[in-house]
Amino acid sequence: MRTTKFTLLAIALVTAMSISSCNEKTKTETTVEKAVSTETVVANETPDYFLLRPEVEKAYGYTHAVKIGNSIKISGAVSMDDEGNPTAIGDLEQQMKNCYADLDKILKHYGCTFDDVVVENVFTTDMAKFLEFAGYRTEIYKKQFPTGSWLGVKELAIPEFMIEIELEVHKAQ
Repeated sequence: MRTTKFTLLAIALVTAMSISSCNEKTKTETTVEKAVSTETVVANETPDYFLLRPEVEKAYGYTHAVKIGNSIKISGAVSMDDEGNPTAIGDLEQQMKNCYADLDKILKHYGCTFDDVVVENVFTTDMAKFLEFAGYRTEIYKKQFPTGSWLGVKELAIPEFMIEIELEVHKAQ
């Protein structure tokens, strides 16, 4: 009889703790739900398209930059003139500088600088040559370097292009 009373007491205690535990979980879930659902704002953001060289971009079928909210995606810049002809042929260092000059024009259009760049991807047909001149980037990125990748590729859109640089930007409010 004594064992049965002890067993019943143990079962009652475990049941009480379980019910208490369930109530605590419900209180915690409710608190978390309230915290999560207090400020959800969804804005209707229309893309803002920017064409650096409208005729060239139309002919090749791309837009050089698109801004949505605080994010700006910039297509790969290459070394070309306003008619789309390659410039600085055979000179990777100058092509790289020409790319950054075009990227700077786009950043300025949106009121940004290279300090706002969060991703930089570099595509080059000559990685060894690029690495030789990569130090130039310290003149571009004065505060910090963005994330990104450096990729050696077989070819770019036009055979004379040796480098292409694309960016992602976060414009602080």
